[in-house]
Amino acid sequence: MAESGFITRLACWRTGAAHPPDRLINLSDAGAPLRVEYDLPRVREALRRDDLERRPRNLWAWRELLPLPLEREPLTLGEGGTPMIASDRLAAEVGVQRVWIKDEALNPTASFKARGMAVAVAMAGYLGATELAVPSAGNAGGALAAYAATAGMKAHVFMPHDVPAANRLECELAGAEVTLVAGLITDCAARVREGCQRHGWFDVSTLREPYRVEGKKTMGFEIARDLGWRLPDVIVYPTGGGAGLIGMAKAFDELEALGWVDAPRPRFVAVQADGCCPIVRAFHAGAREAAEHVNAHTIAAGLRVPKAIGDFIMLDILRRTNGTAIAVSDEAMIRGARHMSATTGVCACPEGGACLAALRELRRSGWVRPQDEVVLFNTASGLKYGEAFALHLIRR
Repeated sequence: MAESGFITRLACWRTGAAHPPDRLINLSDAGAPLRVEYDLPRVREALRRDDLERRPRNLWAWRELLPLPLEREPLTLGEGGTPMIASDRLAAEVGVQRVWIKDEALNPTASFKARGMAVAVAMAGYLGATELAVPSAGNAGGALAAYAATAGMKAHVFMPHDVPAANRLECELAGAEVTLVAGLITDCAARVREGCQRHGWFDVSTLREPYRVEGKKTMGFEIARDLGWRLPDVIVYPTGGGAGLIGMAKAFDELEALGWVDAPRPRFVAVQADGCCPIVRAFHAGAREAAEHVNAHTIAAGLRVPKAIGDFIMLDILRRTNGTAIAVSDEAMIRGARHMSATTGVCACPEGGACLAALRELRRSGWVRPQDEVVLFNTASGLKYGEAFALHLIRR
């Protein structure tokens, strides 16, 4: 590929085997996710930390560490550059040194999914795709629809039949073809794979193509930059498919290789719902992979992922960073979302509330220490979860 930029290869996350970066590709030959690898010594020569101060504070400020060649102008909706909101009140309540909320609700399409889809759609178009497909519990579908519309591509979104109305409307407004499926996101994924085989669509499911992770990793870049090129002690992250967790770990590895941050890593916390917690179960069982969570249920649509293809990558990151995994109840995450919103002004979603509930529990157990500095993620706007909040009121 003449315009390969700084990419050296795609590598299988499981075996390390190399795959070429110059064609549309989903999984590796071993059926595992693919990792984008860069010529970091060349990046170090081309990009200095000070250069970032002269660039717009958005996702594409990190061009040398993203896969789209520099010669290609990205189609952007203004993704990335979300704030790190310090909350002294939450820190005092929980009993830790500092608490920041990384508020991803301020992305286009009001969720963190905009980051991954911005890069995945850009790369899919660059490599020749014209029609894209995704299974989505909500926010990923809306992001795909928006970026496909921007790029003049067709989007096919398969959603569980009980998907929040706001998510379905978002997809339809952007011109996506929406198919409702009786079942969970795993059932939607099966329909996507069937459609891709039959119609030649390109599958942009979480970790079934290499580039959504690259967009998500910019969350890690931004945390480091906004904290003055140091890293927090703990990152609490709501975990479904896990692309954000995997992406941030990759970001910190790349920043260390560039000499921009030191070696100590934040301890990652994967937060799941107690009605759908395959990673939590596998982590505490000492397993290398996670069994599917049968009869998965939770009001947090983004956490209702009973089986993730990147489970082994997430579990390795949690153990490598001395992290942990924890499940919280739907009631606890709704209470957490309401309290986060009322305390900070952030319009918190249930997944964001789950992070606050997890932090409280981990502080009570002593796993989180009084001297720790902690980043919580609010991954989407609470306004997209009207049914979840209404259902909680009914139950009360």
